Amino acid sequence: MPNTATQRILIADDNKDVLQAIRLALKSEGYQADCVSNPADALKRIEQNEYATALIDLNYHLDTTSGKEGIELLGKIREKEPDLPVVVMTAWASIDVAVECMRNGANDFLQKPWDDERLLAIVRTQLRLNQAQLQSQRLKEENRTLRPNKASGFIAQSRAMRPVLELIESVADSDASILITGENGTGKGVIANLIHQQSGKADHPFISVNMGGIPDGVFESELFGHVKGAFTDAKENRIGRFELAASGTLFLDEVANMPVAQQQKLLRALETREFERVGSSRTQKFDARLVVATNADLQAEVDAGRFRMDLLYRLNTITIHLPPLRERVEDIEPLANSFLKKYSKKYRKSGLAFSATALDTMKSYEWPGNIRELDHCLERAVLTSRKEEIGVPELGLRANTASPASSNLDDMSLEEVEAYLIRRTLSRCGGKANDAAKELGLSRSAFYRRMQRYGL
Repeated sequence: MPNTATQRILIADDNKDVLQAIRLALKSEGYQADCVSNPADALKRIEQNEYATALIDLNYHLDTTSGKEGIELLGKIREKEPDLPVVVMTAWASIDVAVECMRNGANDFLQKPWDDERLLAIVRTQLRLNQAQLQSQRLKEENRTLRPNKASGFIAQSRAMRPVLELIESVADSDASILITGENGTGKGVIANLIHQQSGKADHPFISVNMGGIPDGVFESELFGHVKGAFTDAKENRIGRFELAASGTLFLDEVANMPVAQQQKLLRALETREFERVGSSRTQKFDARLVVATNADLQAEVDAGRFRMDLLYRLNTITIHLPPLRERVEDIEPLANSFLKKYSKKYRKSGLAFSATALDTMKSYEWPGNIRELDHCLERAVLTSRKEEIGVPELGLRANTASPASSNLDDMSLEEVEAYLIRRTLSRCGGKANDAAKELGLSRSAFYRRMQRYGL
């Protein structure tokens, strides 16, 4: 706790002798006391100064026994300073008055005549609690601003991200299931990890599963595990993701890409909070917090018969939507600088910086692959740059900005052509990775590997 000399205390009482006696008692402990004799002056002082606590009488000149004036003053203080500790004082103490004061927001109750040790003990307690509350508020503010920046390089300074951070702070410490939506590459996995880190489960595992990349034949084994001999290739026991996430957080990414046949198995486990390893009859409890993510419109998937409505209701207790990077222009430069620092260190290249034109180009670019594309773009720029300044050519955004009508395939590398075709097919399929994979003749897992390679 800070030095008592820095603690300013307000005393409100219509008796000058009381004011003097309390002021001297507080002064002996090093506290600074401001004395007023009526409610109006008390409110004026609170508007003008910052106090660590206030001691107010319940009865003034207009009334001598009911405590009405003091209770009204208490209510007005609460309107102006909701967190200011207030101790009420009266010579006409009664249980009823004390209860009413506490209901109206008083922190403690002191009966006149008082004992100085009792008075000072109350003041010390309220000051200590006030300091703890201020520290808690500072920590919450740090969570809003600093902690997101520490979580896997996550940066969110833009207006578009403020509602997201506020919602995360509100729900992170609950056990509610959370659905995170947003385009590919917007950072849904990072947000899931941030929720985990800000929850009471932060000391337990965070287990992530890409649901779109699990082959049908091993779905149950991946999620629930299996015992030795359960099937031909089960040569040893395997722990599934549900079991690994015990008491922690289970993050199911790209949940919309689950085959309908597998959705019932997931739904049963979530409804009963129980599961069995494949080949085992022993039931185990599932006590992890569930966070899922998708780039698809799950309600549209339900309407199309590709996703179970009852599973959707099980998953979306809270929905957090992440805006695309093109709507977070204020975040592009700090994100770019963060990636530049990361890859400069990784590839041992010091002194790299962006040209002003390169920064302007990044801010005006649409970033169809969002943050993931920016990440890959800057890793490539750091690797290929032969000078300290990274300019527009090093960013290599030409192929990405080209429209289908204007793209010249003859001028593209094989990788650029493949990235272009995948992006165009995804756009034509409304962002549905499964449909795009089928159209291109790729398996789901092969398609997802290519999406990750090209930052999509």
